[in-house]
Amino acid sequence: MKYHVKKGDKVVVNAGNYKGEEATILAVLTKKDRVVLEFTNAKDRQIGKRTVKKSKANPNGGMIERSVSVHVSNVAAVAAEKAE
Repeated sequence: MKYHVKKGDKVVVNAGNYKGEEATILAVLTKKDRVVLEFTNAKDRQIGKRTVKKSKANPNGGMIERSVSVHVSNVAAVAAEKAE
């Protein structure tokens, strides 16, 4: 399937919890029609969190931060500015 965005593109989220936010695409998940986003202002914005079980990597378990994914139809490419 062909999408209107690709890895590395700057996009704006059109719908959902992250509406109006600018982000960069880290990966395209073709089987689920989703894109993984990295927000440009990640310091100001809480990124997705996930609960994990105890393991060697996380001995206490708990919440970890991770990149969020949204459906590909909910993002639009940002027009690249021309360098003159």
